[in-house]
Amino acid sequence: MQRRCDRNRKRSKRRGIYCPRHGCYLDSTSQKYPIYADRAEQLQERGLARKYALLAVATHTSVTLSGEWLEAFWCNECQATEWYHVRRLEGSRYDVSLAPVELWQQAIGVVHPTGNPSVGEFTQRQSRRVGFIGVKDFNFIH
Repeated sequence: MQRRCDRNRKRSKRRGIYCPRHGCYLDSTSQKYPIYADRAEQLQERGLARKYALLAVATHTSVTLSGEWLEAFWCNECQATEWYHVRRLEGSRYDVSLAPVELWQQAIGVVHPTGNPSVGEFTQRQSRRVGFIGVKDFNFIH
């Protein structure tokens, strides 16, 4: 006989994403940022035949990789937020690894955690300010 609480569990379960270092459950702190491929080699690494990879890149400038994304997670053991490359495997299993630098260029809509390297320090500091009292940043010589 089934217990009542088991019968009425229609709510979705938590995703089983665990810390690769400690094995504890990871709590998501961001949205999912999908990854795309813009070179045939990237598609070949994921098991697509060379001919079809070249054809896909020739017809579409970029191809979204299904089942792969970047996401930030909080680890209770590390007491830190880290960005991970998540790959959905068969069923409800996931392969999680720290996000390598080259994947940041392949993610859609994500801002690199260290900021844009082409933006100067002054501009980055100004963009983080809540209020604007910009005159204080300029020292005028009398």
